Amino acid sequence: MPTMDKRTFLKVLAMGSAGTGSLAWLMQNAQAGQATMPKDFYSVPKKGQARILHTTDVHGQLLPVYFREPNVNLGVGPARGRPPHIVGKKLLEKMDLPLDGPEAYAYTYLDFYNAARKYGKTGGYAHVKTLLDMLREQAGGVENTITLDGGDLWQGSGTSLWTRGVDMVEASNILGVNVMIGHWEFTYKEQEVLSNVSLFKGDFIGQNVRVKEDSLMDDNYAELVEKFDGRGLYDEDAGYAFQPYVMKKVGNKRIAVVGQAFPRTANANPPEFFPDWSFGLREEDMANLVKKIRADEKPDAVVMLSHNGMDVDVKMGENVAGIDAIFGGHTHDGMPKPIEVKSKGGNRCLVTNAGSNGKFVGIMDFDISDGKVNMHYSMKPVITNWLPADKEMEAYLSQMRSKKYDEKINEARNEKYKFNKARVGKTYDEILTEKLAIADRTLYRRGNFMGTWDQVLCNALRHEYKADISFSAGVRWGTTTLKGDWITMEDVMTQCSMTYAETYSSEITGKDLLETLEQIADNLFDPDPYLQSGGDMVRVGGLNYTIDPSKKLYERITDAHLDNGEKIEPDKKYKLAGWATVNRTPDGRLMWDVVRDYILATKGKDDILKLPRINRPKLVNVSDNPGIADYEGELG
Repeated sequence: MPTMDKRTFLKVLAMGSAGTGSLAWLMQNAQAGQATMPKDFYSVPKKGQARILHTTDVHGQLLPVYFREPNVNLGVGPARGRPPHIVGKKLLEKMDLPLDGPEAYAYTYLDFYNAARKYGKTGGYAHVKTLLDMLREQAGGVENTITLDGGDLWQGSGTSLWTRGVDMVEASNILGVNVMIGHWEFTYKEQEVLSNVSLFKGDFIGQNVRVKEDSLMDDNYAELVEKFDGRGLYDEDAGYAFQPYVMKKVGNKRIAVVGQAFPRTANANPPEFFPDWSFGLREEDMANLVKKIRADEKPDAVVMLSHNGMDVDVKMGENVAGIDAIFGGHTHDGMPKPIEVKSKGGNRCLVTNAGSNGKFVGIMDFDISDGKVNMHYSMKPVITNWLPADKEMEAYLSQMRSKKYDEKINEARNEKYKFNKARVGKTYDEILTEKLAIADRTLYRRGNFMGTWDQVLCNALRHEYKADISFSAGVRWGTTTLKGDWITMEDVMTQCSMTYAETYSSEITGKDLLETLEQIADNLFDPDPYLQSGGDMVRVGGLNYTIDPSKKLYERITDAHLDNGEKIEPDKKYKLAGWATVNRTPDGRLMWDVVRDYILATKGKDDILKLPRINRPKLVNVSDNPGIADYEGELG
C-alpha cells in the first residue's frame, strides 16, 4: 500500500465523514499500486484576502480520464517560443519544474504510457470537488473564494449529449461554480441553452454575445426569452444576450468578472443552432466596458473570464487597459505559470489557461491594499488517486449514469440517420462501458497534427464510404486510451459526441482539396492571433503532404499524395468522406456509430485494433522550434 504520513491519513478520514468513501479510496489506491503523493502536494496557503479558483474546457468529462498533452504546439510570429508553444522538457525547464514526477506527467507528453500507469487517471468531478473544497477551506472558507468555469463544459461526452448538457449543469451546481461563459454550449438549441442557464445556480456571462437586431424585433424570440424569465436578453438597448459582467464580493473585496465567449463561434460551429445570437472579438467594446466598470463600480480588481484561446488573450491583455488577470480557455493549454503582459494603459495583467478535461485547477490569490493588487498564481493537477471522491458528487454521477437512454429524445431522427437501436432501453452506463477492442498503441488526439485517435476516426470514415481521403476536424477535445486497454464506447463518445455529428461523402477536385488544406492551415498559423481559430490542423486520412508553417497562405502545402503514392492532381476528382460540417447537414450515419462499427469490423481475432499507418504530414522549417519535440513523422 502507498505510504502516507499520519497527518494526511487523518485528514483523508475526516473528509469522508463516516469514513466509507475515504476507505474505499484508500483500498483503490492500494490496489492500483500508484505513486505516493508528495507531502503537502495540495497545500496552497492563501496569500491575501480573495481567492479565485478556475477550471475550463472540461468537455463533459465527469469521470477520471487519461489525457496526453501535445508534443507539437507550434508558435508562429510573436508567439514562437512563448508559452504555451513550448513542449516537453523545454516547458518544464521554462516553468522551473522537475523533469520527472507528477508535474512532468501532468503538463507534458513525456513517457506518457509509463507515467500514466504510475500516477493513474486525472480529473473526475468527484475528485475535483474534493480539491476545490480543500482549497476553499485553506482560503478561510467559501466566502473568500469564487469559482469560475471557462466554458466548453456541456459538450464532449455521451451523457452530456443525451441530456443536452443538463448532467454538466447539475454537476457544476454541486461543484460550486459561481460564474461561467460559453462556446460549445451554444451548439445546443437556443431554448436548451436558456433552459440550462436557468438551471445553473451561478451567473452565465458574456459581453461579446449579442442578440441580432432583427431578433430584437421578433415576437418568437421575445416569447422564448419570456419563457425563461428574461434570460437571453439581458439588455435590449445594448443588445446583450447575457450579463456582460458580474460583481462578486470575495473576502470583503469587490471583484468584477467580465465574460468573453468564443468570438468565432459563428464561424466554427453551425449558425443554425443560434439563429438569434451573434459573436465577435469586440475588443473595443471590452475596453469601453472595463473602463466603465472601473469608473462606475470602483472595484478592487477586474478579471476577464475568457474563451478566446491563450494567444488571443495575450494580445487582448496588451491592448485593453484595466484588466488585472485573464482566466483563459479554449486552447486547452495547461500552463503552470501565467504570462505577464503590460497593457497599453500601463497596468500589469496575468494571462492564465487551465488546460482541459478536469485535469487542472487554477488558483489565484489577490492581496489588495492601498489600491494595489498583488496576485499569486499556482495550478494543481488533479491526480485522481490522490484525492478521495466527494460522496455527494459520486452519488449524483452514479444516479445520472443509471438513467435509461430516452428513445423519444435521442432517436427522433431514427429513420433518416439509421441510429443503432441496440442502445435503446439500456442505461447510459451500460451503453458507455461496452468493450469494443484493445488498443495496439496509446490513442491520443492532442497536437497540431494527426494523433492516433484521429487516425482511427479517419480510417472509420474511409471504411464507411470506401473513400480515397477523409477529413476529421482538428478539435482539441477527446481523451486518451492507453496501449493494451480496452477501447470502450465511452472512449468513442469522447472523440465525437456533438449535436452535428452526421457523416458525409462527396467528390472534390485536387485543386479544391489543396486550397481547403491551405485555408485551414492559415487558421492555425497566421501570425496574428486574432485571425486564428484556436484549433489544430484538420486530420486527413489516406493523404500525405508536406507543410511549412512559416510560409504564407497558399504556399504552405506541397507534395500531396495518396497512401499508394499517387500524386494529387489539380483537375482530378477524389472521393472525400468527413463529418461535423459547419455549413450543411449531411445525410450520413452519426460518427460514433461509424467509428464503433469500424472498430468491431476491423479488429483482429485477438480483439486488438491495429493501425497500419499514421498519416502525419512532413514538417519543414520547424526543427528548431521549441513547440515541437519527438515528432513521430518526418522533419525536413
